[in-house]
Amino acid sequence: MSAEAAAVRLGSTVATRAVRLWLAPKERDQQAHSSMSELIRVRVPGLRARRGVERQFEQIADAVAGRVQPLLEHEFRGLTEDGRQAVLTAVTDAFVRADLSDEAVLGSDADPAELTRRVRASVPVPDGFSEVETRFHEIVLAECCDCYVRVLRRLPVFTERAVTDLLARSTSLADELQKVLERLPARSLYAPQGTGEDEAFRSQYLSLVSKSLDEIELFGLGPSDRAPRTKLSVAYVSLRTSEDGGSRRRDRPRPAPRSAAQDWEPREAERSSSMRVEAALREAPRVLLRGEAGSGKTTLLQWLAVTAARGAFTGDLAEWNGLIPVLVKLRQYAGSRPPAPEAMLDRVAGPLTGLMPAGWMHRAFADGRVLLLVDGVDELLAGERRGVREWLRGLLHQYPDSRVVVTSRPAAARSDWLRAEEFTALHLARMTPADLTSFIRQWHQAVRDGSDLSCAEEDLPRYERSLVTNLQDRPHLQSLATNPLLAALLCALHLARRGQLPRNRMELYRMTLEVLVQQRDNDRGVRSELPVPLTLTDKLCLLRDLAWRLSDNSRTEIAAERAAGHVTAKLAAMRHLDGLDGPAVLDHLLHRSGVLRSPAEGRLDFVHRTFQEYLAAYEAAVEDRIGNLVGRAHLDLWRETVVMAAGHANRTQQEELLGGVLERAGREPRHSRALRLVAASCQETMPSVPDALAVRLDEAVARLVPPRRQSEAESLAAVGAPLLSRLPSSLDSLSETAALATVTTVARIGGEAALTRLTAYAADSRMAVRRHLVDYWGHFDADAFAEEVLRRMSLDNIILPLTHPGQFSAATRLGNDRWITVHYSFPWSLGCLDELPAPRGLWLYELRGDVDLSPLRSQTQLRILYLAGTGHLRNLDALGGLDKMTILALNSWASLPPLAELPTHLKLDILELGELAPDADLSPLTGFPLSGLTLSGSGRPRGLDSLPPDLEQLNLIGFDLTAWPPLLDSTIPPQCETTFRDCVLPPVPGNG
Repeated sequence: MSAEAAAVRLGSTVATRAVRLWLAPKERDQQAHSSMSELIRVRVPGLRARRGVERQFEQIADAVAGRVQPLLEHEFRGLTEDGRQAVLTAVTDAFVRADLSDEAVLGSDADPAELTRRVRASVPVPDGFSEVETRFHEIVLAECCDCYVRVLRRLPVFTERAVTDLLARSTSLADELQKVLERLPARSLYAPQGTGEDEAFRSQYLSLVSKSLDEIELFGLGPSDRAPRTKLSVAYVSLRTSEDGGSRRRDRPRPAPRSAAQDWEPREAERSSSMRVEAALREAPRVLLRGEAGSGKTTLLQWLAVTAARGAFTGDLAEWNGLIPVLVKLRQYAGSRPPAPEAMLDRVAGPLTGLMPAGWMHRAFADGRVLLLVDGVDELLAGERRGVREWLRGLLHQYPDSRVVVTSRPAAARSDWLRAEEFTALHLARMTPADLTSFIRQWHQAVRDGSDLSCAEEDLPRYERSLVTNLQDRPHLQSLATNPLLAALLCALHLARRGQLPRNRMELYRMTLEVLVQQRDNDRGVRSELPVPLTLTDKLCLLRDLAWRLSDNSRTEIAAERAAGHVTAKLAAMRHLDGLDGPAVLDHLLHRSGVLRSPAEGRLDFVHRTFQEYLAAYEAAVEDRIGNLVGRAHLDLWRETVVMAAGHANRTQQEELLGGVLERAGREPRHSRALRLVAASCQETMPSVPDALAVRLDEAVARLVPPRRQSEAESLAAVGAPLLSRLPSSLDSLSETAALATVTTVARIGGEAALTRLTAYAADSRMAVRRHLVDYWGHFDADAFAEEVLRRMSLDNIILPLTHPGQFSAATRLGNDRWITVHYSFPWSLGCLDELPAPRGLWLYELRGDVDLSPLRSQTQLRILYLAGTGHLRNLDALGGLDKMTILALNSWASLPPLAELPTHLKLDILELGELAPDADLSPLTGFPLSGLTLSGSGRPRGLDSLPPDLEQLNLIGFDLTAWPPLLDSTIPPQCETTFRDCVLPPVPGNG
């Protein structure tokens, strides 16, 4: 079903419910299953009258469809078509089944948000929906409820019915009024006008926040006044955060080390303190969230405000529903005191503040219902930041139960800046490759709504796929796009160039610096604290000088005092800036440039080493320090600076630089290879190669192939497709190390010619080479790589990693049994595994909903089975026919079936289970010949005193073990190594 057809269906459903409420006095009297046309025909007499009414409500249905169609077309593009249709069916079903009678609407004060909550409570989200599907369901349902209430408010008879309903209950009105009056609080100084209007104002305020903040600017390369805008719910991407400084330890369970499983898991899961920001926020009521420029701090706060206003939190933050979001942007209070509670809504909800009941904000704080979101400590002057801390301290002394999130760049607020106020410091982490891919998809989805789209809408998916492939093939770009701002710059540049990122990365860095250093503050109207504003040229001149001084001393960090001295010295030569104070200018660059940061007290560095290298190279070209670069070209720390200096340099300087490097290579055997690699790499950043250098460069490259080690692959890949003809057509004569480096070089170059060369390498018999070839499947077209490379190589003992659905289809045609991991959301029935030719190992990491294990009965060759998901497992007994299976893991499920259903004749060696029910009975595990056992859950499981006798490794996660006798009487098998993680343990005897 198309988005348009689905929107029409939803619009018709909403309009039909409105017709029923309009034409019938009570829901129970309505013909609940009649269509809109049938209902009008029955209730409205006269053909002309019926046709007129029907036309009116068809127009209403079309208007509703027009409202919801953009959501269906553009929200959550990552959803499968089946998942999207399942959500739309569930929303339609909720609207049909929910109580939307006049009593229900009046009972919710005709407030869309309240009505949405009531509908959600009466018709919950179906079991088995993923987190993304649940969010999509919430948004579409809220939009339909909003449309429904708006339609009803414009039907005159609805107002009349409200009065009639009140009069019909007049016999009990006195009793009800007495009860209401008894519940009303007495007037006081705290509530001088009572609280009778509190909920009405709250509903209006939340509705305004939901609409006014649910729009953001899509960051691009042009001026902000021309940037497209889109719904925040479309563009928001969940971020990762890590503990920052002296944060308190979290109590949330963590996976235990799996020493027994290290030999069977294909890739060890990432182990770090990193977690999704939603989970981190749930753990602490007061958070100082620090992140560099462009890391997504403001967007995160805006998303929290909108989601709280709609009561639409799910998962980790579900308990935040019902909170009142208050967003305070500190830059709006520059030069003045932060707002008192009664003035906090002035900037976000100005039109409503005149209607706010006296004392309403104070009452909300006192009840612990406020979610205070304070954005941009770094956007105030240093003296004003101290006032913010005092403001927060006073507020929290008065209202200690408030939830607060404060954001800042690290340079403006250390991790312990609010420690005395009991804030947990978190740091927004860099995006992982998976996060970056998700961001690219969301960005292209969001830009589809923009009014200034520079390409045909139908071409956007092609640009998106092209960019993902580009980033996979070019790690230096991927490593730079580690936060939402830089990732958005990549997306915008890629689209502006019609799907082409520059081969020379210099332009990307130049644009990035221009935006970070100057454009963002100008567009946002952030004032300068300097008496003479600095131009972009001024700032880059100072930053270039500082970058060169750091690199010249082989440093990446510098003392703030020394840096201030360098800035002062450079300002002395910039006569038009006479009178500016060096430390003040450095402080301005630190807080506002987006390029410098303070990693520790009194220390400075560049936010990304690439910026230091780029600016140092720029300075070397401007100040003609080419000789210095030639003398240091063999040093690892100087490699990137030399390469980028070749891009900054003029033709004469290029000849001096590369000529000098190649001359050194000829007379210094010790460094000759490193120097030739640097010279070869310079071809990436140079717009053209001078004729005088072309022959010498070709000779240098000829001496470098084949590559000897992996570290050389990137340098050689920078030469591009012309290098392929110089690489060997077979790997037989190469050592394993050189063969692996050659495969990497070819894969990094990419393209059809590279695929042809990899096809020739598929015949290599070495296991390491075959595994390395498989690792690059995701860098090429799935079908072409499978047909040309994988089909020609032996896949015995090779684990095939499937990272997107296209690879699954290709894997079914390969024809020999193998080991397979699926690293993407797996929405289908397990019956589709029958398409695979007898896999021996399956790792499925993202199963969704209720999973029926019955289709696994036919997978009799399975030896290893790993299933991870968020729903429920059914028919555990289906594993009974898997006689060859020795390793089984069932992880992260909402609930597992009773372990008594696990077939007892299985010859399992390693078993991993989670999350177990609080009172799970573990005694059925006694009969299994296990050597390794990992269990996670909560509560007090039963049966821990009857462990398998041959157990060698036991990992327990999250349990309450205070009453577990084996811990005290040493009944654990003597050879067993036991690990406890986030468990509650009994006291040690003798210690009380």
